[in-house]
Amino acid sequence: MKSLSAPGRRPSPPRRSDIPAAPPVRRLAGTGPVFGAILDHGPVARSTVARLTGLSPASVTGHVTSLLARGLVRESAETAGPRGLGRPHIPVEIDTGRYLVAGAHIAVAHSTVSLMDLRGRIVAEDRRAHRTTDPHRMFAELAARLPRLTAAHADGRTVLALGLATGHRVDPVAGVIVDHPHLGWRDVPARDVLTAATGLPVHVDSHSRALARAEQLFGQESTRTSTVLLFVGAVVDAAFATEGAMHRGPRSGAGSVAHLPLGTEGADGDVEGERGGAGGCSCGRAGCLQSEVSERAMVRRAAAQGLAVDSFPELLDRALSGDPRAVALFRRRARLVGRAAALLLDMFDPEVLVVVEPGAGRMPECLAELRAEVAKRSWVCEDPERTVVPTSFTGTVLATAGGAVALGALYADPLGPWPALPAVS
Repeated sequence: MKSLSAPGRRPSPPRRSDIPAAPPVRRLAGTGPVFGAILDHGPVARSTVARLTGLSPASVTGHVTSLLARGLVRESAETAGPRGLGRPHIPVEIDTGRYLVAGAHIAVAHSTVSLMDLRGRIVAEDRRAHRTTDPHRMFAELAARLPRLTAAHADGRTVLALGLATGHRVDPVAGVIVDHPHLGWRDVPARDVLTAATGLPVHVDSHSRALARAEQLFGQESTRTSTVLLFVGAVVDAAFATEGAMHRGPRSGAGSVAHLPLGTEGADGDVEGERGGAGGCSCGRAGCLQSEVSERAMVRRAAAQGLAVDSFPELLDRALSGDPRAVALFRRRARLVGRAAALLLDMFDPEVLVVVEPGAGRMPECLAELRAEVAKRSWVCEDPERTVVPTSFTGTVLATAGGAVALGALYADPLGPWPALPAVS
């Protein structure tokens, strides 16, 4: 129990030594933050990097020297500051002329192999339909495609690593695809198989986390600290980051939103499986997010309404060309995605929610529908126009995802064990 001062007696003022010291300012340390600052601001002077990271000028000079030795950055021909006033500052920038990373994305029906430079720009990509769903045969085919793509497009640059991205549950630490029900995969040792097949360091992650990391590195600055990314394609899943770090969960299941319940949409557009809808979810319930908005669900609903298309890309082309029935389907999809977005916004209260969905990325009316649904349903999102944004990578989403896995690893640890890079002390 706390003791009380005697009545009328003023407590003695605290001594300076009794006042706890303020916690030290958290400072960024290591070469990764310096590499990231050069990516964001280059060409940039070392002194500016020191201000941006909170590191001492001497420390920044040491980190930059290491990055120069590895060929990851270069000194720019530009000089910073007024000419003729003291020693000129030679800015540094990302060197895109020496190295690339390779990416592979495995979708439900096809795979994409890509090359990406160190600024996250797609150099080349090759997409092909699956000829098999056996993972070992599929990985062998991916590995065989990569040398041909490199020979045609690398222009003398060396490939540092391969990043693999796919949907559902992926364990990036173990390098294992834990569960991909669409392909019938469980516990597939993707990293080990692809490392043996390609001879490259291989990094593996879910496509949602990969794209969220790509936004942090190369996309919108508002995604740097607190982000939710919602991926809507053949697979529907999500990723979220707090304080800049992706959350995976102990079973690599964070972001598994495929079976998020949506309920019914209303008299103008029933949710499938309810009140006359066309069918329920594979899990046995009705109104799950993936069963309503996935590519397969969109094609099925189009057929039910007399709009015969052979594939989702054909349906998207119809919508982009102005077919009113196709546009209506994408607007309905946007409203349902908006419902899910509202739930995720209320659950995580992120700075920004990124939507990876072609309607929201390419059709302004769909993005407007989505934001309107968020405004109607979210309790915490006060400004959907600012908070809910389309991906920065519309048109190159799948090619970006795989490469972003490798680049995320490189920017996190540029002095790590990268066999193609010169060793530094």
